[in-house]
Formats: sequence, C-alpha cells, structure tokens
Amino acid sequence: MASPSKRKISIVPLPAHVKEKCGKFILNSHTTIAIPADSMAAKVADFFQSQIRQSTGISLLTGGTASQNVITLKLDGEKELGNEGYRLMVNRKNISVSAYKPQGLFYGIQSLLQMFPPEIMSSKVVTGVNWMVPCAEIKDVPRYSYRGMHLDVSRHFFPKDFIKRYIDLLAMFRMNTFHWHLTDDQGWRIEIKKYPKLTEIGAWHVDRENLPWMEREPQKPGEKATYGGYYTQDDIREVVKYASDRFVTIIPEIEMPAHCLAVLTAYPQLSCTGGPFTVPTGSYWPNIDIFCAGNDSTFIFLQDVLDEVIDLFPSKYIHIGGDEADKTNWKVCPKCQKRIKDENLKDENELQSYFVRRIEKYLISKNRKLIGWDEILEGGLAPEATVMSWRGVEGGIQSAKMGHDVIMTPGSYCYFDHYQADPDFEPKAIGGFTSLAKVYSYEPTPEELSSEQQKYILGAQGNVWAEYIPTPGHAEYMAIPRMIALSEVNWTSKELRNWNDFNSRLNTNIFTRLQIMGVNFSKGSYKIDFLSTAIGRHKMKVSLSTERLNPKIRYTMDGSVPEMSSKIYCRPLKLSQSTTLKTAIFEDGKLMEKPSVLSLVFSMSTGRELKLATAYSNRYPAHGNNTLVDGLRGSTNHRDGNWQGYLATDLDATVDLGKIMPVTKISIGFLQNQNAWIFMPSEIIFQLSNDGINFTEVAKISNDATSKQDDILIRDFTQTLNSVKARYVKVKAVGVKNCPSWHKGAGDTCWMFADEIMVD
Repeated sequence: MASPSKRKISIVPLPAHVKEKCGKFILNSHTTIAIPADSMAAKVADFFQSQIRQSTGISLLTGGTASQNVITLKLDGEKELGNEGYRLMVNRKNISVSAYKPQGLFYGIQSLLQMFPPEIMSSKVVTGVNWMVPCAEIKDVPRYSYRGMHLDVSRHFFPKDFIKRYIDLLAMFRMNTFHWHLTDDQGWRIEIKKYPKLTEIGAWHVDRENLPWMEREPQKPGEKATYGGYYTQDDIREVVKYASDRFVTIIPEIEMPAHCLAVLTAYPQLSCTGGPFTVPTGSYWPNIDIFCAGNDSTFIFLQDVLDEVIDLFPSKYIHIGGDEADKTNWKVCPKCQKRIKDENLKDENELQSYFVRRIEKYLISKNRKLIGWDEILEGGLAPEATVMSWRGVEGGIQSAKMGHDVIMTPGSYCYFDHYQADPDFEPKAIGGFTSLAKVYSYEPTPEELSSEQQKYILGAQGNVWAEYIPTPGHAEYMAIPRMIALSEVNWTSKELRNWNDFNSRLNTNIFTRLQIMGVNFSKGSYKIDFLSTAIGRHKMKVSLSTERLNPKIRYTMDGSVPEMSSKIYCRPLKLSQSTTLKTAIFEDGKLMEKPSVLSLVFSMSTGRELKLATAYSNRYPAHGNNTLVDGLRGSTNHRDGNWQGYLATDLDATVDLGKIMPVTKISIGFLQNQNAWIFMPSEIIFQLSNDGINFTEVAKISNDATSKQDDILIRDFTQTLNSVKARYVKVKAVGVKNCPSWHKGAGDTCWMFADEIMVD
C-alpha cells in the first residue's frame, strides 16, 4: 500500500486490501451501467445512479452490449467476502463492483463514490469537473459485524428529515446500525395506538430552553407543556424503509424499568406511588421514579407497547435500556416487596433481573432478542440478552466471559456528547473530553478475553445523548467526525489502523466532501499533548503532538504567552531543568484555542525506573508505567493526560534512584474533584530501602483537606528528612475507594488521581 503522502485513494474507513494502479477511468455521458437481476442489488444501482445524476447531470445508460466504459454491479458466489465484503476493480475501460450479498455491493459503491472527486457528493449539478476514478484493485471485509451509532431524541426532539440525514452519514462510512433512543424521562417519541396519552401527554414538557439543563424548574400548576414532538407510526415506517434501503438496521429503545417519567406522567397507575407526575423540563438527581415491578398491569402495558414496536421495527433486537434504575421506591412499595417474596428473590437487584427476564421471555416469544445497558447484569443476566457496555469495559468483559454477546460503548471513548476540543471555543456540552484521536485509539476487544471469548464482542457504538444538544446542526457537530473515526475502528483491522494516515485521509478528502454536503462538522481539537522521555541523567526529551494535520506549533519557555512571532516547534525539545512550556496554534493570525501549558519538574526521581505493585485504570493511564516519574505535572483538568487514575484501589509505587544517595524530601501530587468522583487519598506512607526488599517507614501523612468542597484541589503531600540515605523510595497512598455517604454518588466506586513522585 502506498504511503499516505503518495496515495491517490483516501477511502474511510480504510479497506482491507488496496492495490493502486496507473491510469484512471473517466465517467461521461456514454458510460453504461450493468445491473444484476436481484431486486436488492437493483436498489443499490438506483442509489448509485441517483447520486451520479444529481451531482454530474449524467444519466447512466442501461442495457446494450458495450464492452468499454461500463460500470458493472454483480453478485457472485465469493462466500469469503461474507455478507458485507466486496471487490472493487477499476481500470481505464471499466469499473466492476462485486459482492456475495447486496449489502456488500452497497459498501463497494460507498467506497467507489469516495474515489470520485469530492463534488460527487453535491446535491446539485456541478460543472467543470473531470469525473475520473483512479485505477485500483480493492478487496474489503469488515472487522466487526456490529457498527453502530446512537441518537437520543427524547431530551430534544429531532425532525424526521434529520433522522434520514443521520442515517445517510452512517451509511456513507459503512456503519450498519442506528440505535434510536425513542423514550426517556423528558419525552416519549413514538406513537402507540393503544395508549394515545403517551404522545398526547408524554411527548411534551414545559419550555425551559432558555435555562441550563440542570437548573430547570419543574412544570408549575397551570403551565402548558408545548416543547417536544413525536413520530407517527407512518413516520417510523418511512424511516425504517429509508434505512433498510441503505442497509442500516434500526434498533428501537423503549426504556425500562427506569427513565420512564414521560410514561408515568401519562399513566401514573404504572408507578409505585401513583403520582402525580410531570414530564421533566431538564434533569435532576437522584431520579427515583420507576415502573412498579409488583404490578402486573405494568407488564401488560409494556407487552402491548412492545407489540406495536415489534410491528414497526424488523430488527432482531429490541433495546430495553435497563440503566440507572434507582430502587428506592421498590424498597418501600408493598407490591414490589410482595413480588420479591412470591418469586423467592434475594433483593431489589434480583427484582430488576426478574423484570428484565420477564420482558426477555416475552420478546423471545415474538422471535426477538433483548439488548440492554450493562446494568441489566445486576441481579443476574437474562439468559439470551446482549449487553451494551457503557460504564467502562468491565461489563463487557463480564458478559463475554459468561458467553453473552456484547457491544462496546464505553463512555470514555464512545460518548459523543462530551467536549471534543477546548470548552471555551466549543458549543455547550455535558462535560468530559473525548477527542477525535482518542476515539480513533479505541480498541473494542479487551485483552483480558481469551480468543474464544473475544468472539462475543460484536463491535462498538458511538452515543449522542441530547441533554445539551437542542438542534440537528448541533447533533451533527457532536457526531462528526468522531463517528467517522469509530467507523474505521469498527471496520478496519487493528493492524492496519494508523492515526496519522487516518488524519491525512480525513483532512485531504473527507472534510471536503462533508463541506460540499453542508454537514456541520467539527475540525477537532487544537490541544497540544506533551510526552516526556528520559534521555540520560537529569535530561528529558519533550515531544509535542496535536490532532491537527501538519500544524505549526508555536512555543515559549520563559512563561510568556505564545504569539505569532514565537518559535515554531520542529523537533523534540531537550530540557535539563524545571520549565514552564506554553504552546499554541494560530491559523490566519488567530489563536485557535487557549495555550496548552506544561509544567516540567526535575528531581532525583525524574526518569528513574518505577515499579507499580497496584494497577492504574486503563481509562486514565496517562503516559503509562512511568507517568509518576516523567516530570509532567497535571493541571486542574483531570483529563489533561498527565493524571494517572486509580479506581477503588490503593497506589503502591517504588522508585529506583540507581544508587544509594541522600534523600532530604519526598513528595507526591494528587488531585481532588468530588464532582467527578475523584478524592484525595486518606493516607500517604513513605518508605525507604537500600536493597529494594527491606523497607523502613519514614513518614505517614493523613489527609486533612475537606472532600466536600466544590473547588478542584491539587495538593502535594511532602515529607522532609534529615541525614537519611536510600536507593529505593516506596510511596503508598490509601484510596477512599467508595464515595462517602454525603456524596451524590454515595457508595459508588471512586477515583484517586496522582501525577508525580518527586525525590530530592
């Protein structure tokens, strides 16, 4: 395969095998298209012809006996291509797209369209373009069978035409599943004939769009609910067919047993308390309202709803949510407690499992499969359920080891409602930071699984939750291009994926197409990342990198803010003393994001060998095993890449200073941000040794800082020593492990974040 700089073909996601050849095929008014008799293949041809006609003005000729200037679509018996693989052959005279199944033919067409000039994606005729395709041979099959994107239409309702556009974008990058989040607390979005109040009442809430999502007052007596909307059953059928024509399967989600306030407002008798309720205008916590699991009417209602949903959606999967089910009401509800007793259940967790299993049994009777968020593991997993692992990867690992299919969608990589660049320069988001490069770095198959268990990982999905996304354009901006990065994660083999190559294809080909299509997309983050490497005693090499393609990074090392006249970064910087490095990127003389700042500190431990007796979390690895001695200090942003996270565990690290030497001071830095479930350790222990085996405790420091403050706190725990020599320095930090009782996440596992061990 040619290097990115010399490549003529820049397809995303990257095909499995590409062989570029000399020459090009020219599309003109004499070009003929040969179509197989298969009806679905004929639909693929119609799709292709329509796109060609609307952008070029050329109507491809059909029939005839021409042997040249022909585009041939064919289904053959090449079973090794599977249902979604294809072959694409382009020479000077002809183009051939072949596949075993029509969906493979469709994906071949998508790749072919990306080989035309970008103007091929125009919605109106473009003149003066040479409609050429470079000669090549491509053979392609996807890595994963499930390649999905989610969209929440409950928190904010998006019109039918945008849903179609969203599906078009999925199909363009060979995604095959659209997870449609149709119901939640803030709105019910699907017409159910048997229960008209779901859309008459449940689809609307009072308009508080002028207020922040978390600060919206509930509906007051006499206020009219006017904000919302829903899809009629005819709308649903139209969208389902539209998706099917593009080989996109739609999985509907009907939330249960929680996230159901829109339902309970319409039908309060399905709750544990009887209401009254109102459809929330925004969000609140804790959310304790839930379907009554002890009421048989609840299950009759849900089965009736599912009957109509099943009739509308041919997907083998029906998503039932299952997440964030607060059991407070179940604990005091006589009906729920009776259900627990009658069914010999252990507790409310097993009651949730009973709820899920009962719904699964019904879905199986209708020849459908249940899928839910990883909370459906609580109390025991339903026999044939598929799990979407969103709270990290642990739920996915557990499910795969149990022999259940898994779709990976961890929040730290796959939640596209997070910021993707500096919040000061971005539209409002829910929080977090998930850059394009981070999405691309995701590996869906956990290393912890055996080769047999890995087969249960079906693929990955990106999620767009809409609390902070009120418009279609905003939704598009949050999804694109991160969805494109995930498409390559899902389609292309791990061995072929390369960030620099992907970034080049994105910038030189795909972005131009998106602009022509009028897509509102993000150009990504201008944040500059730092990596330090020891290159000798008391000397570090600091490398700078960014998502930008061929950026000009300007920097200062004297504490001043970078300007257009500042030095341009050309090669790694070699530093031998503590330095504050400030970096920035300018375009057309304009600062694109606020400068990135690196505090590099030197001590006797910098760059030394470090051994960790406890494991950091892969969700916050920072720079890996040597993070705590790389000289890089963290900022108040726990996602800046310099903080190493320890989840519900202690820290036990030993630094080898290389030889016995005087030790006068030991320090280690920690971060506290209780709003992000991050707490200081309760205790720090420093130990010294000459042989690395026998250690002597020299200090024990208790944390006296309050954990209740909202402000983000960075603290160095320090101990000074007199007349002490050692070669090995051991630092132990005792983590809090679980959020305290006063915290809104009381009982949840919590984090400890460390950035640097400093020895003088």
